[in-house]
Amino acid sequence: MKTEAVTMNGYGGPETLTLTEVDLPEPGPDEVVLRVLAVAVNHLDADLRSGVSRMPLRLPHVLGREVVGVVERLGSRVTDRAAGDRVLVLPNTPCGACPRCLGGRANLCPNADMPGITRWGGYARHAVAPARGLLDIGDLDPVVAASTPISFGTAWRTLYSIGRLAPGEWVLAPGAAGGLGHAVVQLAKLGGARVVGLIGDPTKADFVASLGADAVLSTRDPDWAAEAREITGGAGFDVIVEHVGGDVFEAALGTLAPTGRLIVGGGHAGEHPHLDLIETFRNEYELRGSRSQRPDEIARVLGLVAAGQLTPRVDAVLALADAGRAHQALADRRVLGKQVITP
Repeated sequence: MKTEAVTMNGYGGPETLTLTEVDLPEPGPDEVVLRVLAVAVNHLDADLRSGVSRMPLRLPHVLGREVVGVVERLGSRVTDRAAGDRVLVLPNTPCGACPRCLGGRANLCPNADMPGITRWGGYARHAVAPARGLLDIGDLDPVVAASTPISFGTAWRTLYSIGRLAPGEWVLAPGAAGGLGHAVVQLAKLGGARVVGLIGDPTKADFVASLGADAVLSTRDPDWAAEAREITGGAGFDVIVEHVGGDVFEAALGTLAPTGRLIVGGGHAGEHPHLDLIETFRNEYELRGSRSQRPDEIARVLGLVAAGQLTPRVDAVLALADAGRAHQALADRRVLGKQVITP
């Protein structure tokens, strides 16, 4: 089957993304063919494209991790889906049989099926997906649905599944204007927490405040860490969702309350920051990583979005041919929330 897709034939900048006609792989017996309605653009897409993700790809490759589409064709063994179903493809479909899956850690499944990584993703008019990795979206806007799973699923995981956030606790949200950060602010406030949003560009402060943040600070202020601690009355933060890295990680660590939890979900500004071990053990800090999301976490936040309790911010809706422009906007840090491609 022929379809249009944005392909990358090598690693490099946004200019490596090319709209072309491709032969769509034939679906296996347990797979479906989707007509893509929407696909969100992620920082991981840019990392994969540039070759810094530490995840090797088979080239040529089609990116796109958060895919929403309509089922058009069914594999021979698929019985629980029908043509016309409107579905979201899980960014990570666990195998369901390995020790990690059986032990409740499906997000760490080593055999996970990952669109945009282990198979072609959604920067295309059609995509092939595993039937067991689909969630119904009902009447939810496909653009909104595509903006939800990674940002809000990760936010739920970091704040609640790992961070054990309780009402009244203080949360620091670095990168608060971006995809993950704006989800962290909303979910923390939904749970009754007090939130300080941390941004780079001060012009994004009004947006973060509109999400419900109790205060917004900029990393361009050299005293931001001291000011952040002062906002908490000197107590420090109970939970920090840190996905910036570098100097921000180092400064954020110093704002933790004793026994505070710092959950790391990225490190675009520096993957090897310094760590003060003395302060870490004296204050019994908890440092945890967070990788991807479990299917139940995605289903939970998708339900909250459908109920109007969470609102993904869509910065731009773009055509398939504009994928390179979307990646450039990420590089220029011009994006509030998420960009979505609608093939």
